[in-house]
Amino acid sequence: MSSFKGTSDYIASKELQLAVNAAISLERPLLIKGEPGTGKTMLAEELAASLGTELISWHIKSTTKAQQGLYEYDAVSRLRDSQLGDEKVKDIGNYIVKGKLWTAFAADKRPVLLIDEIDKADIEFPNDLLLELDKMEFFVYETQERVVAAQRPIVIITSNNEKELPDAFLRRCFFHYINFPDKDEMQSIVDVHFPNIKKELLDEALALFFDLREIPGLKKKPSTSELIDWLKLLLAEDIDPKVLHETKQARVIPPLHGALLKNEQDVHLFEKLAFMQRSGR
Repeated sequence: MSSFKGTSDYIASKELQLAVNAAISLERPLLIKGEPGTGKTMLAEELAASLGTELISWHIKSTTKAQQGLYEYDAVSRLRDSQLGDEKVKDIGNYIVKGKLWTAFAADKRPVLLIDEIDKADIEFPNDLLLELDKMEFFVYETQERVVAAQRPIVIITSNNEKELPDAFLRRCFFHYINFPDKDEMQSIVDVHFPNIKKELLDEALALFFDLREIPGLKKKPSTSELIDWLKLLLAEDIDPKVLHETKQARVIPPLHGALLKNEQDVHLFEKLAFMQRSGR
C-alpha cells in the first residue's frame, strides 16, 4: 500500500503524514485530536480517496452505544412479524442489523473506518470497543456466529478533547494532535480552495484572522473551516482589501464577522477590547 502524502484537496503536514503511515504500518487505530475545524474528519475522507477505497463513517452522539457499531437485534420487528404470521421469523438472522464495524470487517477491499468524535459518547464507550478493535472480531449471540475481519480496516478515530479517554484505550492507539496551522501553512491551505485569490486580500484577511484568534478569553476561536467560509464571502461580496486594512487599523469588528465569531459573548468581547484599545491610544 502506497504511503499517504495528503491530496490535492488536503494539505497534510509532514508530522501528520508520518502519523497516518505509522498507524497503517502498525495496524493500530489512529487517534486524531485538535481544535474543531482543523480537518480531522476530512483526513479520513481524503485518506480513503487517495487509497481508492471505501470510507465507512460512524458519527458518534452522546446516546451512541458501542454495541450499535457491531450489530443490533430488532426484536420489535420480529415480534410484529410473528403476530402477522410472516415466514421470515423462523430465521433470526433476518432481524440482525449490521453496524459500521461489521460493515468494515466484511468489506472486500481494506476500507477506512472513521469513528468520528468519540469523546461525545459515554466514558465507557471506548473501553467497550477495546476487544473488537484489538482482535478484529466479535460474536453474535443471537445467531451463534463469529464475525472476523477479512482484513484489518484502517481505523481513524477523532476527538475534540471534550472528555479524557481511558488509558487502556489510548495504549492501543497511535496518537497525533493536529496543531493549528501557522500563517504559511494556512496560506497553502487557502491556495487549494482559492488558487486565484489576490495576494493583498489574502494578506489582510489572514492578518485579521490571526489577530482574532489571539484575543484572550474567546469562547470559540475561529477555525480553518471558518476562515474558508469567510474568504468565500469576502470574494462573493468583492470586499476591497483596503476595507480589511482599515478595519484592522481602526480596531473595529471585521466585515461579515458572523462567519468567524459564532456567539454573542465573543462579539461583545471583541467590541469591548477594541473600544478599550482605541480609547487607550
